[in-house]
Amino acid sequence: MSAKNPSSDLPCPDALDAKRPSMTEANATTRRKRSALEVLAELRQPKVAVMLALGFASGLPFLLTANTFGYWLRDDGTSLVAIGFISWVGFAYAFKVYWSPLVDRIDVPLLGRLGRRRGWMLLCQILVTIGLLGMAAVGTAGGLAAIGAFALLTAFASATQDIAIDAWRIEAASDADEVGLMTSAAQVGYRIALLVTDALIIAAAARVGWSMSYVGMAVLMALCTMATLFASEPTRADVVLHQKPPLWTLRGLADAIVGPFVDFFAKHKVAGLVMLLMVALYRLPDFVMGPMYNPFYHDLGLSKDTVAWVRGSFGLVATFLGIAAAGISAVRLGLLPTLVAGLVLEGFGTAAFALLSVYPEPSVFAAVMTLDAFAQAFAGVALVTYMSSLTSLGYTATQYAMLSSTYALLGKFLKGFSGIAVETLTPTHGLLGAYATAFVATGLTAIPPMLLLLLLWRMQRPGR
Repeated sequence: MSAKNPSSDLPCPDALDAKRPSMTEANATTRRKRSALEVLAELRQPKVAVMLALGFASGLPFLLTANTFGYWLRDDGTSLVAIGFISWVGFAYAFKVYWSPLVDRIDVPLLGRLGRRRGWMLLCQILVTIGLLGMAAVGTAGGLAAIGAFALLTAFASATQDIAIDAWRIEAASDADEVGLMTSAAQVGYRIALLVTDALIIAAAARVGWSMSYVGMAVLMALCTMATLFASEPTRADVVLHQKPPLWTLRGLADAIVGPFVDFFAKHKVAGLVMLLMVALYRLPDFVMGPMYNPFYHDLGLSKDTVAWVRGSFGLVATFLGIAAAGISAVRLGLLPTLVAGLVLEGFGTAAFALLSVYPEPSVFAAVMTLDAFAQAFAGVALVTYMSSLTSLGYTATQYAMLSSTYALLGKFLKGFSGIAVETLTPTHGLLGAYATAFVATGLTAIPPMLLLLLLWRMQRPGR
């Protein structure tokens, strides 16, 4: 892998150069720490606006194959068990690490003229648009297998797009401060997309139906290709990438597949295992009951307009406040304390939905939705910023995909059983009581990653 070890076909820790700096180390000795005002002044950079749009492109397909898709299915009479299992199309996000080396090292034919990152982004945006149009065309009347196949195409293309966008976000930043800035911009765009696909589409579905609403989302996805065309291909990792052996050689193939993992554990050692386990558990309070949120609102008797209005007003404000609060916390307190705060908020935010089983009034729904939107935005920024800080140039796409796949895998698996959990509890607790019990139990899943965070905090104390 390295010129220091030319005889080896496999990468080894001794050949890993600090040389391949992580984003937390990059430029630390050559640039002074900029003030908050200087960093904020960089919001005027064109790449920040591009990042905002790409964040929107990344977030747009997510709920359309997950929670919102579940609302559509429940609206058309699909069982909770089927909704839970069909949510497994989201495994594409968990398994993306397996094809991320291709995104890291291979140009897309024809579209590769735009650059490696931009070529992959444009291809995936086209495929997502096709997938959404396919879902709209076949609808639930075409059978769960048909609409599920188009949902899988959409999820697969979306997950691959995320690999390229995450790599672009990290590589387009000039230093660690800009990584935080670009991450915040990406999260704002991502959360706006979630609100569009979790609020606006529900209001639209009440008026023009689900299929036409999905056509509208496909049009928005097609418009996102403009962000890719306006983006500049990052070059900061080129020096590292040009030093790597060609992918078609044994050494090059081994470096692309194994190198990112060897590099990660050589840098973080035993703490790397704790990091991965913590990341794997961090978003469980958000993921596990994911497919049941919209069916829950349906079964509570809340109208589509009520759900859409609360999400688009209280939810929107709370989301932006959560993003801002997480950014400030990361700067003022550090990443680990911010992660701890995010977990506490996640746990309480998810468990709070149990209140709606007793008090299903719109005012209570607004309060619970506000807490949940703030909590998820805060926790999302905290985790994304933390994972971004752990990557190395030259392995950006694969290492970030490894981390994001790790945090998605267990949650994606468990949420497939959420419908079974609710239906199993229903005979003894009643339908709404079953929902409430499941939400409280899911909130408690914040405890194991909290313990791991405290262990990681102890392991990384100065002087240890």
